[in-house]
Amino acid sequence: MFILLMFFLFKYVDDLIGKGFEWYTILELMYYQSMVQISMALPLSVLLSSIMTFGTLGENYELVAIKSAGISLQKAMQPLIVLILLLTAGSFVFSNYILPKANLKFYSLMYDVRNKKLAFLIKPGVFNNSIPDYSIRVDSKDESGKMQGIMIYDHKGTNGIPKIIMAKEGEMIKSADGKYLVFNLKNGVTYEEQSSNNGIYNPRQILSRSRFKETEPKFDMKSFDLSKTDQNAFGNSTVMLNLKGILKKQELLKRQMDTLNRNTARTLGNNFKQSNIAMGYSKLKVAPKVINNAILKSIPNGFRLQSIQNAANTVSVMTQSLANGAPRQEDLRGEIIFTSVEYQRKFTLAASCILLFFIGAPLGAIIRKGGMGLPVVIAIVFFLIYHIVTTVAEKSAREGSINPVFGMWIAFILLTPLAVFLTYKATVDSALFDINYYKQFFVKLFRIKQR
Repeated sequence: MFILLMFFLFKYVDDLIGKGFEWYTILELMYYQSMVQISMALPLSVLLSSIMTFGTLGENYELVAIKSAGISLQKAMQPLIVLILLLTAGSFVFSNYILPKANLKFYSLMYDVRNKKLAFLIKPGVFNNSIPDYSIRVDSKDESGKMQGIMIYDHKGTNGIPKIIMAKEGEMIKSADGKYLVFNLKNGVTYEEQSSNNGIYNPRQILSRSRFKETEPKFDMKSFDLSKTDQNAFGNSTVMLNLKGILKKQELLKRQMDTLNRNTARTLGNNFKQSNIAMGYSKLKVAPKVINNAILKSIPNGFRLQSIQNAANTVSVMTQSLANGAPRQEDLRGEIIFTSVEYQRKFTLAASCILLFFIGAPLGAIIRKGGMGLPVVIAIVFFLIYHIVTTVAEKSAREGSINPVFGMWIAFILLTPLAVFLTYKATVDSALFDINYYKQFFVKLFRIKQR
């Protein structure tokens, strides 16, 4: 969990540093992120702990003592199997009820953090619009915070005509009460154009220019406070819903997709109808006209151009209709697939704990090595295999290349035979990772070939 939290801090360091956050705000973010990262940390912890536990038992010959007492490996694993089943049930409850709320808290707070304005970070050569109704640009800025070549556009209450303040140098400081940001400007000039009273532009309007040795415009600091966004604005996101909410959202999306398909089919079908008059009300008998490949030849000469133009207009309308509806249809399709992926994710976290335990425990019994050395390496290798397969399959499922259910469970399906194989090898005391065994095997094989 520590390593995963460090990755989180490295990823969002630009959003957290230099904005004047309180320490408890960053701790709150890390707390919510730790809950989000449990889906990755818990399976790895189960795998690593099971390898280390059974590896230590094998290294100290305690497994040999257990087996010599007539207790099989499966029976010795029963207490841990019960513990893993309880952990699996707890992880499912966590992913269904607690994780959606943690995601809601994290993403809403992270949104506020990313949109918090920079109080003192003004980059040279770039207009900064952090303060409402003001645009500030400086040519250069030294390490002490003093700036040169300052230009300020004041749009506050000017009816669209900005007030321009230019100064050679200056610096930004906070007021004593912390409510205002004071810009101490020196050696500058102010340009202000008088706005028209009737709203009509007048080329002979009054332009006033005033020079100053020193001035201190104030800016309200309320815009720099971290405001809390309403969490209900994020509540409909799929990752913030439990199983019941995901099913409701999926059903709603499917209804929207059906409605869109019916409307599209109805719109396209109307383009093929020559009239809205229903057939069967005329007693006039007309033989059906056979149209060959040369369609234009069956149209009288005076109406061919008009027919071509009508057909082109019809095709243009249909193409435009499809172009307008295709993006929305693609979005709905992607959201439906995403709901299926998130629905299966609630179960894969619990299943991964069982799977990795039955991989880790036999591996520890086979390698007979405890501690933080070889077991950690083997655990990371197997976890990377599981994680890479899961990530690639999930991406393919979200793109629609494979079925979402199969994509989320493909890692479990592929690694289950490996878990069964390792459990069998550990039961029969196989020397699967014994290097001396393979050396003796190849030596014997080489001697047979020499004979």
